[in-house]
Amino acid sequence: MLLRNWLFVVAIAGLGCSQFSCDNRQQGQTAQATASAKMPKITFAETGIYDFGQLTEGDTVEHDFAFTNTGEFPLIINNITASCGCTTPEWPREPVAPGAKSSIKVRFNSRGKIGQQNKTITVFANTDPAMTDLQFKAMVSPKPDSTRS
Repeated sequence: MLLRNWLFVVAIAGLGCSQFSCDNRQQGQTAQATASAKMPKITFAETGIYDFGQLTEGDTVEHDFAFTNTGEFPLIINNITASCGCTTPEWPREPVAPGAKSSIKVRFNSRGKIGQQNKTITVFANTDPAMTDLQFKAMVSPKPDSTRS
């Protein structure tokens, strides 16, 4: 009889402990969701693919991709990479405060490029997700041949 009571107490204690571990897991998930909601967020003023339009081969054009940090912590851009050496990004090196606006300047040199050009710039920051892609396109016409009359 004593053994049966002892097993009953152990079983109840085991169920109680398993309930607490489920609560801990749920609390962890809730805390992670709360922290994620407060993380820096990079929100761009324009969406979609920016179109430089019609260019002549050799033209260099620029565009500022304006953004706001809509998170609750400072936004830090760690790096930006371009899909091609013809594209040069410039970005703020200092943290962007919550609610503050800034921009990423993208310069495209069409020298040696002809036809439809589609380029991607990848922004690496302390955001969730950590990578954000910006895209632009341009139609590059050949340079008029100056040797012809």
